[in-house]
Amino acid sequence: MDRKSILVVGLSVVFIIAWVTVIVPKYLTPAPRQQNTNTVAAVATNDPATTSTASTSPSVVTLSATTNAAVPFVAPGVAEETLSITNDLARYVFTSHGGGLKSVELVRFPESHTLGMEADTNRVASLNTKASVPVMALVGDSALQGDGLYTLSRTEKGVRAEKTLPGGLVVVKEFEPTVNYLIQITTRIENPTAQAIALPAHSWIVGTATPIHPLPSSTDIVGVRWFDGVKMQDANQGWFDNKTLGCFPGTPRAEYRGGTSNVVWVSSHNQFFALVAIPSTNAPEVVIHSVKLPKPTPDQLPPKTPIPPEPPVGLETALYFPATTLAADSSLERTLKIYAGPKESRLLNNLAAAQNNRLDEVMGFGFFGIISKVLLLGMNWLHDTLSIGYGWAIVVITVIIKIVFWPLTAASTRSMKRMSALQPQMNALKEKYKDDAAKMNKKLMEFMKENKVNPIGGCLPMLLQIPVFFGFFSMIGSAVELRGASFLWCGDISMPDTLFVIPGLDMIPMISIAGVGLPFNLLPLIMGVTMFWQAQLTPPSPGMDPMQQKMMKYMPLMFLVFLYNYSAALTVYWTTNNLLTILQTKMTKMKDAVTPAKTPAPVAKRK
Repeated sequence: MDRKSILVVGLSVVFIIAWVTVIVPKYLTPAPRQQNTNTVAAVATNDPATTSTASTSPSVVTLSATTNAAVPFVAPGVAEETLSITNDLARYVFTSHGGGLKSVELVRFPESHTLGMEADTNRVASLNTKASVPVMALVGDSALQGDGLYTLSRTEKGVRAEKTLPGGLVVVKEFEPTVNYLIQITTRIENPTAQAIALPAHSWIVGTATPIHPLPSSTDIVGVRWFDGVKMQDANQGWFDNKTLGCFPGTPRAEYRGGTSNVVWVSSHNQFFALVAIPSTNAPEVVIHSVKLPKPTPDQLPPKTPIPPEPPVGLETALYFPATTLAADSSLERTLKIYAGPKESRLLNNLAAAQNNRLDEVMGFGFFGIISKVLLLGMNWLHDTLSIGYGWAIVVITVIIKIVFWPLTAASTRSMKRMSALQPQMNALKEKYKDDAAKMNKKLMEFMKENKVNPIGGCLPMLLQIPVFFGFFSMIGSAVELRGASFLWCGDISMPDTLFVIPGLDMIPMISIAGVGLPFNLLPLIMGVTMFWQAQLTPPSPGMDPMQQKMMKYMPLMFLVFLYNYSAALTVYWTTNNLLTILQTKMTKMKDAVTPAKTPAPVAKRK
């Protein structure tokens, strides 16, 4: 890879990081809207007796309109009852505090570990574990929430949670785990009284997106995605932080609201796992809040690693329903499915095809998704067919990509060498016609045409490879197959290959962890060495602007900083690609030494 190619890819990496951390959260997500609690609207119901009569009617009982924002979800010290159901995929834990799904333990995904941590802890990956509110908790108004305590009971296929509210309403929730990490859920708000009751606006919690790892990571970004029937919308913590250029403090946002009765599904996710709510009919709105989570305990951290001073954050996600009126002796029933499992492309593709709802977009592969899917299929095929680890599968697939693009890279190298050889003549033309820009451009084009060179011949092959890099970047960041996969000294290539943490060096921007220290990641350092080696083998192009030369000089350092805390899998790919490029450069030089290039004819003098 020549210096111009390094510049192109370097700017591409900067663009990717800016896209993920600044552009998407700040500019490509809807602005928050204020909730209008005075609006009374009809909501779909299974009971024809349910009407949309205004809550101000004398025959309608109005519940308390006091919001529950400052009231604890459950009074402190109240005993908690739990029930659990286990199948071959997961263990579902239900709680009486909120009458919902407290956590989902994915029994096929053991807890991943870093160097120095105990490998066999009997713990597994889980969803919603650290959240203070369970899945399918009813929130929004104290009259609908009450004291938050439900009665749990087992049913033939699942769990039932039930509560009678002070106003006479009865809330019933039925959970039935099925196949493919799906849970069938039915909720009912029953009005057994003889009078219609005005229901205030309320929300059903569908899960909290929580980080996988106890220490902050550049790859483990929690977020929420939802599908409006046309395209997938995205929000993450960066949207709530609202920082300028992703770095400088801004005015934090308190609430995200999206949707106009078009919410097909909503997903609370982290790097590899997701809680996806799929209502049977489109929900009115999605509401998201950023919440503080408990700090990790010492046994969850690598040895001698301080507990981070700031608690991790999660994104609490809910489906919002406006106020309505529930007729006497009737009920308001809603059904939905919850997918609580891995972001596994093959499984999500099958579910999306069966339900025709593009559920596979939970993966978040983005614009170059088709390339990410092809690379993921290829990596899985190599792993399964050759019976090699995923780290070596990445090495092999990088070699294959390099071989595919080898002719293009060779053509690019020859084109740039040809341009370099012609540079003196082209400089002479520029000097001769410097006072007439139009004529100078014309003469330069004629000269290049006569000598059969293309000014973009050196860049075009590199531009064709950029989508592959984008696809690889997205695939490595989302492929659950990489989680827990070891390679050389790295225990989990989905994480940085941190060997140890240097305490006291937490002030270094972009690569240190605030309040913890500087992680020592060896693979990015090796990658940086290979980039410097590669840059030394490629002299600057003739006529290159001095500013570009400075950028080229420090480009490896920029890459090292950007990728230092990204997953080891990405660093394995990039280091392998660098080594192959170095090999290609040396082979090209050896070939050129055997067959010296012809010197082009000088430019004819014009009178």
